[in-house]
Amino acid sequence: MSAVSERLARRGLTGDVLRLPRRRPDGGVELVEHAVSEPVDWEVPAGPARSRTAFAAAHVVPRAGAENVPGAPADLDWDATLAFRHRLWSLGLGVAEAMDTAQRGMGLDFAATTELVRRSATEAAAVGGRIAAGVGTDQLGPGPHTLDEVRAAYEEQLALVEDTGAQPILMASRHLAAAASGPEDYLALCSGLLAQVRRPAVLHWLGEVFDPALAGYWGSRPGDVAAATDTFVDLVRANAEHVDGVKVSLLDAEHEKDLRRRLPPGVRLYTGDDFNYPELVQGDGEHHSDALLGIFAGIAPAAAAALVRLDAGDVAGFRSALDPTVPLARHVFGAPTPYYKAGIAFLNFLDGRQPGYAMVGGLHSARSAVHQAETFRLADEAGVLSDPALAARRLRDYLAVHGLEV
Repeated sequence: MSAVSERLARRGLTGDVLRLPRRRPDGGVELVEHAVSEPVDWEVPAGPARSRTAFAAAHVVPRAGAENVPGAPADLDWDATLAFRHRLWSLGLGVAEAMDTAQRGMGLDFAATTELVRRSATEAAAVGGRIAAGVGTDQLGPGPHTLDEVRAAYEEQLALVEDTGAQPILMASRHLAAAASGPEDYLALCSGLLAQVRRPAVLHWLGEVFDPALAGYWGSRPGDVAAATDTFVDLVRANAEHVDGVKVSLLDAEHEKDLRRRLPPGVRLYTGDDFNYPELVQGDGEHHSDALLGIFAGIAPAAAAALVRLDAGDVAGFRSALDPTVPLARHVFGAPTPYYKAGIAFLNFLDGRQPGYAMVGGLHSARSAVHQAETFRLADEAGVLSDPALAARRLRDYLAVHGLEV
């Protein structure tokens, strides 16, 4: 048994027992007893991991009492939002800023995005934290838009991100998906952007499971992942000197393993597979994935401790820390997957890292109370709640508001 396994096995119980609501096969709800565990004393790294590069895609915290309703401009609690980023840096993780986890395209408007990138980059520089930030086209209206307009939007955001000192992540764009007529449009536009970067960028391929508007990305027929992959690999190979890595979010482990074998030397594959990350980050002895994951924002202590073990060559300890978090990740990122952000925010509410369970754009309503009760249970079993007793109290209050007494 690894040291991590022993630490998990030694956990006691707080003495608190909740009756958690669970969905029955017939659609009804039943109450199931859950004994709340003591917290895990996770190993804290002295700095960033050496064997892997790891980013957590961070969420944002709305200001309590603000009108963060659907369609309203995002009004953020900057202290809580930035404190969460400092926690990630303190655990040796990089911050992937202004990504879909931060509700890009789902509540976070461009003005708030701009301020978020600037503030986070300033904080990163102050503590020597690693930061990369999303470059997209979401300052454009719904459209339609020409390819020239899409290119100009990307260039505006690229300049913004690079001026802050953050590493750029070229995000998939709904506007590009709508404007492009085939693979050649993607190749021309993205190659032009990569030629402008001041430091190697990350290319992000976000699958339609996360955003249905991105179906057929890279100019192939929707569902033709093989053809899309060929175009993507051609783009990377033609611009390898400007590409630090690619971030792939298709939730397909075998596809990712094949893709990373096809990448040019020196180009990383940052896994975005929130279902299969332990095996992908571990690797197969010849190739491995680095990490740029939304779930790492919800399981940060376990992720950081796992990377300490991997640096030490303790693969069993690495897996002992991460494997118990997979059921939680699969639940949080379950269908409809775009609403996983509600699970990340809920975990941080339970952990006391935001004053209430709320999200910009009113998105906290995207998951049911029964779903979030299961989020609590799985998080407690994985040992990722810093204060399970506090989390249990917060869960009780949350469920009571929803008419569920536990």
